[in-house]
Amino acid sequence: MPADMNDYFKNTKRPSGGDGGGNGPQMPKMPKIDFGGKMWIVYLLIAVVVLFLFTKPFVIIDEGERGIKVTTGKYEPEAMIPGLHFIMPIIQKVIIVDTKVRIVNFKKVQDRTADSAGIMVNPPVTVLDKRGLPVSIELTVQYQLNQRFASQTIATWGLSWEEKIINPVVRDIVRNTIGKYEAETLPNRRNEIAIEIEKELMANVHGLENQPVILHSVQLREIGLPEKVREQIERVQLAKQEVERAQQEVERAKQVAFQQQEAARGVAEARKIEAAGVAESKKIEAEGIAKANDLVARSLTRNLLELEQMKVQSEFNQALQVNKDAKIFLTPGGSTPNIWVDMKNPQQRTSTAQ
Repeated sequence: MPADMNDYFKNTKRPSGGDGGGNGPQMPKMPKIDFGGKMWIVYLLIAVVVLFLFTKPFVIIDEGERGIKVTTGKYEPEAMIPGLHFIMPIIQKVIIVDTKVRIVNFKKVQDRTADSAGIMVNPPVTVLDKRGLPVSIELTVQYQLNQRFASQTIATWGLSWEEKIINPVVRDIVRNTIGKYEAETLPNRRNEIAIEIEKELMANVHGLENQPVILHSVQLREIGLPEKVREQIERVQLAKQEVERAQQEVERAKQVAFQQQEAARGVAEARKIEAAGVAESKKIEAEGIAKANDLVARSLTRNLLELEQMKVQSEFNQALQVNKDAKIFLTPGGSTPNIWVDMKNPQQRTSTAQ
């Protein structure tokens, strides 16, 4: 070792006793803590706060969530309700799960990530119909984790319980349901198929042990058919529309004919009623005339006729005094004179002669 280094260590070596005197520098002394004071309490509080913040022996559960307490790997049977809960760090931990209503849409958008609103998008369900033709089904499912059995569900199915319960059951039920129908009949039986899918899903999901999921609704959104099937359905629809249009034209023609027939019948009835009215009027008039004649005939007594004859005779006598050439023609039987002629009038004399 070099000489200068040896000199350094010799100069810095402290003496073994005494009051620290000697040649060379002295080592600094550590400060002494006065445990008789109150500073140790401050240090203890600081240490406790740091330990508390570092280990975080508590958990806050919000509304719409449940906490699954795990103690040394074992799940507690009862889920923790919303609020503040204390746990033992390192030994215990809490898994927070969402129990709000969630929605999964099976549609064409290929984004399968769930957003903050609890809406997940999956690809549409592609199945085969009764004849083996591919059919695409789009639907929406509303569900939520059963709060009562949340701990058992997570312990059995794990945090990916949606992928293990909802998705496979939905696809299986849709596949079995659509497989019983032919593709071209699906649009006309849409309501029937929607009810059947919802009923089967409810039975299967709610039939699982401890009912891990509560299924609220299943809505059938769209039925995607093969291009050829759609074209065939369109042709059938066009043919049906033509038939319906022809039937409407026939019905319209029938209505016009019926209206014309009813109009003609109305005119005939009106004429018939009018003719009947005229006949009835003439009949009434004839009956009136007959009654009048009958009354007149009954009123013509012999004495009345003789009186009338005397009046007429008196008038003729007066006429003869003025015109002695007048001729009087009497009716047979001695009745009242019927006609008389003035012979002085050339025109009457000529008519009489003829």
